[in-house]
Amino acid sequence: MLRQLAIASAVAVFSSAGAAWAAEYGTPAEAKAMLQKAVAAVNADKAQALAMFTKGEGGFKDRDLYPYCGGPDGNFTAHPTLVGKSLKDLKDKAGKPLGVEVYAAAKDGVIAEVSYMWPRPGQTDPVNKVVYVTKVGDQVCAVGYYK
Repeated sequence: MLRQLAIASAVAVFSSAGAAWAAEYGTPAEAKAMLQKAVAAVNADKAQALAMFTKGEGGFKDRDLYPYCGGPDGNFTAHPTLVGKSLKDLKDKAGKPLGVEVYAAAKDGVIAEVSYMWPRPGQTDPVNKVVYVTKVGDQVCAVGYYK
C-alpha cells in the first residue's frame, strides 16, 4: 500500500512539473491560433494591428508567443524590438537566411512553417524555433514557438 502511494505521489509530482513546464512556453496550437487572430486583426485595421503586435497589446503577447510582420520592402512593420530593421536580410544564429525563407513561404490564405535557430526571449543559447507564416495583404506575418 505504501509503495502504491509513493508511486502515485511520484507520478503526480512529475505530471504537475510537466504541466508547469508546458505552461511556461507557447504551444504549436497556440502559435497557430495567434497567427489566425493576427490575420483577422490586419484585415480589420492594418495600422492598429501592427501597433498592437509591436506593443504586445490585445492578447498579442503570450509568454514567448508574439506576431511579427514585414512589409513589401522587407522591413519589419511589427515586432517587439526590430521595427524598421530588415526582416528579409535576417539570418538565424547558424547563418541560415531565415528572412528570405519566411518571405518565400508566405502565401495568401495559406499557413506555412519555417524552422530556424533562435534564442528564447531573455536567453542567449539558440534553440529550434518554428514559425507559422502567411501573407495578408502586403504584409508577411508570422508567429513562432520554440521546440
